[in-house]
Amino acid sequence: MTIRHVHIFLSVCECGYNLTKAAEKLYMAQPAVTLAIKEIEKYYGVSLFDRIGKRLYITEAGIQFREYAVRISTLFDDMEKGLKNWDSFGIMRIGASITIGSQFMANYVEAFSKMHPNLDIRVLIDTSDVLEQKLLNNELDFALNESSVHQENLMAEPYMEDSLAVICPARQPYYPGQIMTKEEFKKHRFLLREHGSGTREVFEQVMAANNIVINPVWEAMSTTALVNAVIHGLGIAVVPRRMVSGPLKKGLIYIAEVEGIEFKRWFYIVYHRDKLLSKSVRSFMDLCKCYELDYPIPKYNGLF
Repeated sequence: MTIRHVHIFLSVCECGYNLTKAAEKLYMAQPAVTLAIKEIEKYYGVSLFDRIGKRLYITEAGIQFREYAVRISTLFDDMEKGLKNWDSFGIMRIGASITIGSQFMANYVEAFSKMHPNLDIRVLIDTSDVLEQKLLNNELDFALNESSVHQENLMAEPYMEDSLAVICPARQPYYPGQIMTKEEFKKHRFLLREHGSGTREVFEQVMAANNIVINPVWEAMSTTALVNAVIHGLGIAVVPRRMVSGPLKKGLIYIAEVEGIEFKRWFYIVYHRDKLLSKSVRSFMDLCKCYELDYPIPKYNGLF
C-alpha cells in the first residue's frame, strides 16, 4: 500500500465513486484504478465499497479509510511542498557575535528577507565561543563571527575588514587627535569586553604582539556599557570603530592613536566543514560579502 493507492482512492471518492471518471481525472486506464482499489482491500482485509449493480457505495470501513487518507494526503502534500521548496519556505539558523549582531545582522536579515520573504530566519546573538559550540552541535547553519575559529572542524571565510578604536572621555587630560606612546597607553584604566568575545581576542593578540600586559578594571558583554563608562570618565576602552560614530559625532568621546599599534581585524563567515550549505544559505553569505558594495554601511544607533 503506497501513497499512490491513497491518491487513487480519494479520486474515486471525489468523483462520486465513479471509476471511469476517476480514471479520466488521473489519466489512467479504468482497470488500473479498479486494481488499486482491490489491492487496498486485500492489504487491509476489508471492503471499501459495496458493488451493487454497476454502482459503488462506500462502506463504513471505506468512510474510516477516507478520513485517514485525507489526513495522510494532506501531510504528504505539505511535506512535498516544504522539502522541495526548502530554500524558499524553510528555516535558516544564523549565529552572530555580539558586535555583528547588534550592528549588522538586522540590516542583513532585512535585505535578505525582501528577496526571500517566505524563508524563516532564526538568529542567535552570543559570544564567539558559544557560537562555535552551536556550530559543532549542528544547532546553527552558519555564523558571522568577529574572530577566526578555534576548532579544526570549523571553516572560517573572511568577508569584511574592520578595526577597533581606542576611545577616551571628552575631557582633560585627553584631547582630539591624541597620540599616545605605548608606555602611556598601558598606564590607563581599561574597560574591555569579556573573555570569549572577538573584540577581546583581537585586543589581547595585539597586546601580546607588543609585550603589553593589561588588567582591566571593567569587563562587560555590552559595548554600549563600555562606551557609557568611558563617557563618564571611568577609563578608556578599545571597541569597534563603527560602533562609536554616534557619541564621537556628539563630542562625548575622543579617539586616540597609539604609536606603532593598529587594531585591525576581519569579520568571518563560519560553518562546519561537513555542513551541506543550501542555495539560500550561500545566498545569504554572498549578501554579507557584498553588503558594503550594494548597501550603505549601517551606523550604530544605540543610545549613550
